[in-house]
Amino acid sequence: MVDVGDKPISHRIARAKGQIILLKETLEMIKKGISKKGDVLTVAKIAGIQAAKKTSELIPLCHPLILNKIDIDLTIDDDLPGVYIEASVVTDGKTGVEMEALTAVSVAALTIYDMIKAVEKSAHIENIRLVEKRGGMSGDVVNE
Repeated sequence: MVDVGDKPISHRIARAKGQIILLKETLEMIKKGISKKGDVLTVAKIAGIQAAKKTSELIPLCHPLILNKIDIDLTIDDDLPGVYIEASVVTDGKTGVEMEALTAVSVAALTIYDMIKAVEKSAHIENIRLVEKRGGMSGDVVNE
């Protein structure tokens, strides 16, 4: 791991996005809440939050962080068709939360996939990316 011991504590924010593309029929099933595994969006949101909290256990060289806030937004889009996923993670620390935000989006998308894979084999996850990073010595980055 990189030594962050001499770095100052700063307020840090990271946002990541991604999406899962689904058949319209699958999206309707999610909207109606009739998945055999339960409420797809609620479970995916909880999974994303858990994943952000466990990022240092999943990514070998990530520092364990105390997270102040984790938000996961899941938006159904009939035109996609699919679900847009956005994660926002906040901390006050010596290293950023980009990996936590990216992990949250990835695991939320994988959870949706897991919950619908029995009814749709063509679902695919795409375009997971960091869209904003604020705080720290390297400054702010916005990639929207």
